[in-house]
Amino acid sequence: MAKAIKFYETGGPEVLRFEDVGVGEPGPGEVRVRHVAVGLNFADTYFRSGTYQVPLPSGLGNEAAGVVEAVGAGVTHLAVGDRVTYTGFTNTLGAYSTDRLISADPLIKLPEAISCEVAA
Repeated sequence: MAKAIKFYETGGPEVLRFEDVGVGEPGPGEVRVRHVAVGLNFADTYFRSGTYQVPLPSGLGNEAAGVVEAVGAGVTHLAVGDRVTYTGFTNTLGAYSTDRLISADPLIKLPEAISCEVAA
């Protein structure tokens, strides 16, 4: 089972929950990514505290790198096994997770010379 950090109310670090999550299969335009590395960004504290408001419950983290595990209908620029990275803002929240579904649009295929750790 996948794991993710989520929060159901804003506040300090004590509002964060490390949970089992079901990921499922990607829908049209989505992929399932297994994260290898996740970027930490000070802006994450703004989401958690409510300075940047997002619908709750929410995940944290908006930048990561990993491996495509499944591809939804209509995704043509990525395939299972591709190494990818992404960054965004509210459109990519949920990077603090082992696996996730995400729109394929912000994903960038990583060249062999760039590690997931460097990309994240």
